[in-house]
Amino acid sequence: MSWFNELEEVLNAVHNGILAIDVDEKVTIYNSQAERMLGVPAVKVLGKKITDVLPNSGLPAVLTSGKPQFGQKLELGELITVTNRTPIIQGNKVIGAIAVFQDVSDIESLAAELGHVKELNKEFEAILESSYDGMGIIDSDGTLLRVNTSYERITGLCKHDNGVGRNVRELQADGTVSQAVALLVLSQKKPVTIKQRIKTGKEILITGSPVLDEQGEILRVVCNIRDMTELNLLRERIENTVQQNIRYAHEIKELRTKLWQHEEFIFRSASMQRVFKLIVRVAHVNSHVLITGESGVGKEIVATLIHELSPRVNGPFLQINCGAIPENLLESELFGYEEGAFTGARGGGKKGIFELCEGGTLLLDEIGEMPMNMQVKLLRVLQQQEVLRVGAAKPIKFNVRVVTATNKDLEEMVAQHSFRADLFYRLNVVPIHLPPLRARPDDIIPLAIHFLEGFNKKYGSNIRFEPEVLLAFERHPWPGNVRELENLIERMLIMNEDEILTLKHLPFTESNVPKHQAVIIQVNEPMPFEKAVEMLEIELLRKTLQAYPTIRQAAKVLGVSHPTVLRKIQKYKLIPS
Repeated sequence: MSWFNELEEVLNAVHNGILAIDVDEKVTIYNSQAERMLGVPAVKVLGKKITDVLPNSGLPAVLTSGKPQFGQKLELGELITVTNRTPIIQGNKVIGAIAVFQDVSDIESLAAELGHVKELNKEFEAILESSYDGMGIIDSDGTLLRVNTSYERITGLCKHDNGVGRNVRELQADGTVSQAVALLVLSQKKPVTIKQRIKTGKEILITGSPVLDEQGEILRVVCNIRDMTELNLLRERIENTVQQNIRYAHEIKELRTKLWQHEEFIFRSASMQRVFKLIVRVAHVNSHVLITGESGVGKEIVATLIHELSPRVNGPFLQINCGAIPENLLESELFGYEEGAFTGARGGGKKGIFELCEGGTLLLDEIGEMPMNMQVKLLRVLQQQEVLRVGAAKPIKFNVRVVTATNKDLEEMVAQHSFRADLFYRLNVVPIHLPPLRARPDDIIPLAIHFLEGFNKKYGSNIRFEPEVLLAFERHPWPGNVRELENLIERMLIMNEDEILTLKHLPFTESNVPKHQAVIIQVNEPMPFEKAVEMLEIELLRKTLQAYPTIRQAAKVLGVSHPTVLRKIQKYKLIPS
């Protein structure tokens, strides 16, 4: 009995769990470690059939086959064990089987942690090698532990000469580096940046940064290295780029300033965009420009813009209406006269507009109204670049750019012999045709908003348009073009006391404008015309699409094509209801 107790104490003292069964698969041995691992007390296990208390023990298979099983993993709840199972043989007969359980939960945890550490180390290696800058890591004693490939590229030192494994004090002493920044970091306990020359002759910029432990002591020093040659080249490129960008920005700003300082040149349509590009192109040359278009389309504004975008911008911009001056006075107005040239001539004579416009731009408006005899004289002036005052004997040279404008068809007039062909071809070097307002409806709303804001400012009012009014504007033919639109808006603002201008305030009838509820857009502060127009278009589209079942019907009501409405819907990401 004492021998059995001694054996039981020995089994209970073993760190591993031990479980044995007899030939009938009944549990005969079940030590205290097995109790802890399995979580079942011995009184409920001893003498019981193993398949009833531990179905996955694997011992019945060993008992049947008589073959041992080693290193079998067995999970018991949160416990992970490795089990060795062997048969108990007496003579040549299997009389039982025994299993020894070893708790490997801690080992599994350590293995998982080790795997995580390996992944972190691999990630660290990848980051270190992917850096374009050279990097070196030094320990707290000053020993260079490792460097990346960029370090070798920048320094020009091969693996045998880069000093890994050596103390930076030795590298400084033998001249590999002129000064070890890591020693400065270790002594000062703060980041240090210095220029350093290495034995290959290269000058490098090196920054050492301390890595501290929990006690605030330096654990490592990380050195970041950059080639000063590359930095100098990069700095030079950046400086050149910055200067170039400043120059471009200045040119763009100057161009935009010149463009938008003339507040009357408002456009959005594709046709006027093409006109503007032509204006910008022709403004920098000195060729004659012939501006054509119906009355009120803005020919004078285009001439002004050509002048403001040209190198002559600091010179005068003058204009004369060839149809508004009597024929007998036109010559003296254009070319001037000498004292006593005719009855009524003032003393000292008078300079003509060509002389007054020296170095600038002269607009000859309504050139189609010029009498034939004056056309001959104008042609001679343009060809010879000199004027002869009335009553003078000696011509005067001038430097003036001539821009002409007309609402007539000069080619037809040439065919009818009412305008000289040679003068027409002299003037028509660069033709700019301004389409009528009815042919560019996209410009109507921006112009209307612009005029309204201008008149509100002029008269100290705060009048707003109902959107249906703008729709009516877009559908009106505007025989007087932009001038008619401007005058109508001023008249509507002056003649009405309402804060919102509606269809009832229009002097013309517009029966096809939709009558559903209006959306009022109020401009509380200045904003770009394009943004204001987009806001209005979005509201008009949304409102019309809600009121009409199909896009085609909405397009008809808005007075535009079906593809135009589709493009607007896509542009503003609207979903038809």
